[in-house]
Amino acid sequence: MATLAQWVEGARPRTLPTAISPVLVGTGAAIGSGTVAPGRALLALVVAVSLVIAVNFANDYSDGIRGTDDTRIGPQRLVGSKAAAPAQVRSAAFVGFAVAGLAGLTLVSLSRQWWLLGVGVLCVVGAWYYTGGKRPYGYAGLGEVAVFVFFGPVAVLGTVITQSGAPGPLALVGAVGVGVLTCAVLVANNLRDIPTDEMAGKRTLAVLLGDTDTRRLYAALVVLAFVLSLLSALRSLPMALGLLALPLALTQVRRVLGGADGRTLIRVLRDTGILLLVWSAATAVGLALGSVVGGLV
Repeated sequence: MATLAQWVEGARPRTLPTAISPVLVGTGAAIGSGTVAPGRALLALVVAVSLVIAVNFANDYSDGIRGTDDTRIGPQRLVGSKAAAPAQVRSAAFVGFAVAGLAGLTLVSLSRQWWLLGVGVLCVVGAWYYTGGKRPYGYAGLGEVAVFVFFGPVAVLGTVITQSGAPGPLALVGAVGVGVLTCAVLVANNLRDIPTDEMAGKRTLAVLLGDTDTRRLYAALVVLAFVLSLLSALRSLPMALGLLALPLALTQVRRVLGGADGRTLIRVLRDTGILLLVWSAATAVGLALGSVVGGLV
């Protein structure tokens, strides 16, 4: 029987910045357009956090039954370590999906954006088949594409739409920024796992690109977020607040390009999640202040 601490570790709390960040940016954009809806923002957060926890358990289950987690450098997995039975971990994933579905249904009913129900179904399907099913797309180098789409445009713009309606151009910039930095989190994770993924036959994008090009990809994704901050500041000066996260970004880029490996990449993974959260919080404030500053000017 897995302990409570092992279940908490299995939920991978260090990945929660990827759930919180899009809701922050989407809510900031909604506030910037003149709408303050804390109840809907909270529901969006419940959806995002529940989905991330659910996909973490789903990945634990699917990777565990395939044996790809039998040898790993990172934190212990429930199924791979045999701390919990596969059926228990699968059930935990389904509970997470159910909580996300209930919160999402409530949010959609409040916003009357019924078409988002279809988007929600796609999110659950995408979460399950990332490592689940006979042909998981996460094993075919498509993980980063899915992460960009679901954590960037879908999560950020979905948050905006359910609070204030159609998103503006700055919300789109925020969505892309969240998407690329969330991809950087995944790239750091997969860079660490290249040796074990190769042995397990898991062909992630990092495995396909190789060590050197994966490090370059990580740096490019991080840099792109700050290029977006600079460009969007030309339209709305408060968007430059995203640059406050630049020192943290430079530290991680130096580590990765400097050859960080093994357990050092675990710290890079953690700190890239923090970078995502800091950039998103600062950008959310910039989005929220945009209309105020624009009105003063």
